[in-house]
Amino acid sequence: MPNAENAKLMYEAGQTPVAMTALTDQGDFKTFKSTATLWSARSGYVPSVLPNGVATGGLVSVAASGSNDVIDIAALTCYLAGTLTSVSASTDEAISRPAANDYQKFSITVTSGGAIAVVDGTEGTSFSDTRDAAGGPPLIPTTSIEIAQVWLSSQSSAPITASEIKQTPGVYREMYNYPTWDVVYGTVSNGVLGYAGVTFHSALAAIHTGSVGKGVYASYYTPDFAELVDAYDFVPPNNSHSISSKQVYGRTKGAKSSSLNQGSFSFDMQDGISDNILQYVDSNLWFKFYQNRLNSPYILSQGYLGIQQSFPAGDSITAACTVSAETAALRVTA
Repeated sequence: MPNAENAKLMYEAGQTPVAMTALTDQGDFKTFKSTATLWSARSGYVPSVLPNGVATGGLVSVAASGSNDVIDIAALTCYLAGTLTSVSASTDEAISRPAANDYQKFSITVTSGGAIAVVDGTEGTSFSDTRDAAGGPPLIPTTSIEIAQVWLSSQSSAPITASEIKQTPGVYREMYNYPTWDVVYGTVSNGVLGYAGVTFHSALAAIHTGSVGKGVYASYYTPDFAELVDAYDFVPPNNSHSISSKQVYGRTKGAKSSSLNQGSFSFDMQDGISDNILQYVDSNLWFKFYQNRLNSPYILSQGYLGIQQSFPAGDSITAACTVSAETAALRVTA
């Protein structure tokens, strides 16, 4: 019968920083991954995710000067390639009216250099909601941020009105914090370890050149593992299920409920005071368990470490540990 006599338990004993870097869209405008398989979730080492977009300010308004074909833009801050960037206010920013057809949309943007730039859409005989179509808003550079749109329906020079300025967040204005996202600290699919990253709750608007979404950037820490010597009795955190029943006329109805159980393990301590793992008590850590230290497959779990120590007079100092996870353990087989 197989056993775990030659097993190995490893824990996240350190973290290596990775500077702000672009994440890669997986083709659905929602899933963006890094080049790292695992991200640390330990307090003080959690990822910083900063998509391109407006952070504060940037209201676009009717020009205070009353001049024709211009707008005013308030100062703003935004995230560009993971850096908080300040953009100065702009007054009497010029908009070029259509020359041949009456209908044209313009994107008011912040460039990668932190400057205001107006990107002209294609003129049309009517307005369109399709990017890069006649009468539609333009595609903007991949490194730019859209902060508003201006819709004009006349070639005649005149002051731009408030109704011609569109700046609803998430529709005409790219906010750095919309749509919201979940951090994915690690994934396994069909036994294969994937890559950590983020998953947005809705797809990013494909408003940039090449019909792609805005840039998404993150800095993070990758876990460094060390073996926990003299460990034993590892139990991975997994789902358990139960059935409750209700008697109704003529039959019994059953209902399933599920819960995520704590993982656990024990180990013999060196002195119960200076053991390295004690500095990580209550931390959210990654753990790797190899049923056979000479083979590749392992169980991967992430959870908060709890330790209950025991100091017997005539036996080894021991620790009974719990792993309180938010998701069930993963199994890496390839």
